[in-house]
Amino acid sequence: MQNIVVATRNKDKYNEIKEILKDMPFEVISMDEAGVDLTADIEETGKTFEENALIKAKKVCELTGEITIADDSGIEIDYLGGAPGIYSSRFGGKDATDSEKNKQILEMLEGVPFEKRSARFTCAIAAAYPDGDHFVVKGSCNGYIGYEPKGSNGFGYDPIFFVPEYGMTTAQMKPEEKHKISHRGNALRLMLNEFKKRNAAQNGKI
Repeated sequence: MQNIVVATRNKDKYNEIKEILKDMPFEVISMDEAGVDLTADIEETGKTFEENALIKAKKVCELTGEITIADDSGIEIDYLGGAPGIYSSRFGGKDATDSEKNKQILEMLEGVPFEKRSARFTCAIAAAYPDGDHFVVKGSCNGYIGYEPKGSNGFGYDPIFFVPEYGMTTAQMKPEEKHKISHRGNALRLMLNEFKKRNAAQNGKI
């Protein structure tokens, strides 16, 4: 079975990707399982989610010789001009916890009415092949920033990301519900469609 390496050190993100792809005809493995030195830094110098995802996918593909996927994702809040955007994982400082990041966002939006708290989760996923071929897809999920953290599922900004259609935050959703609408779930489905098209066109690739 073909291996697919997921280029992330975030265990929550890796587990979520592996769960979404569990029924696919390939083996999803971590960088650690692929023998990548987890202490080595991959500098994200891109200015967009797409650029950063591709930087990570290409680098880990070079190190492993395996097809590699990498995502770069974050939350974009309209009232804050799209921030924190590509800096979502580093928002509030490199060592800030998820709860600290969420608290800071809520403080920045204090007094802002619900209709002006619109936001979206965005996820770009890049796939890099050992022969140098690559592609990037992007998915999103629209919602609003709530007034307080709710729910214990998910991770990151899930507790403050409210989806009106469901009447709850993504942290209150069951994993299977969240995967159906999430930015990462949407991007991974686009990625799988692209894999299938390439497989039909080029034998030997997934």
